[in-house]
Amino acid sequence: MYGLTPFTKNYSVFDAFNDFEKSFMPDVPVSSCRTDIREEDDKFVLESELPGFNKEDITIDVNGSVLVLKAEHSEKKDEKDKGGRYIRRERTFGSYQRSFDISGIDTDKIDAEYKNGVLTLLLPKKQKEVPASKRLEIR
Repeated sequence: MYGLTPFTKNYSVFDAFNDFEKSFMPDVPVSSCRTDIREEDDKFVLESELPGFNKEDITIDVNGSVLVLKAEHSEKKDEKDKGGRYIRRERTFGSYQRSFDISGIDTDKIDAEYKNGVLTLLLPKKQKEVPASKRLEIR
């Protein structure tokens, strides 16, 4: 019963700042790049929320056993009066970078799709190599 009361939340000054920031800059993503990873039989599925980014803003690099996901977005809005003076000028910039350990993943078969602000990566597991069996001749 005590967990249902609103007074148990630890509210900090930073929460108030984030609320203030969201009210004045609603188009700017202030949260982190939320990512869910689930395991299926033969692969991992990584889903990363990147709202407001275009497909061209996203890069995925594989460096050895590390997958690096980067997204950068910048936008500039200018409104001028008839004399060419600024009435309003806004610039937004968002950038995310995440790294993931992909040892045990078949990097040649990774598949990526970006749809409705969600990047989905299919990360197939490496197939376990079955040692070749052979018969030895006796001398």
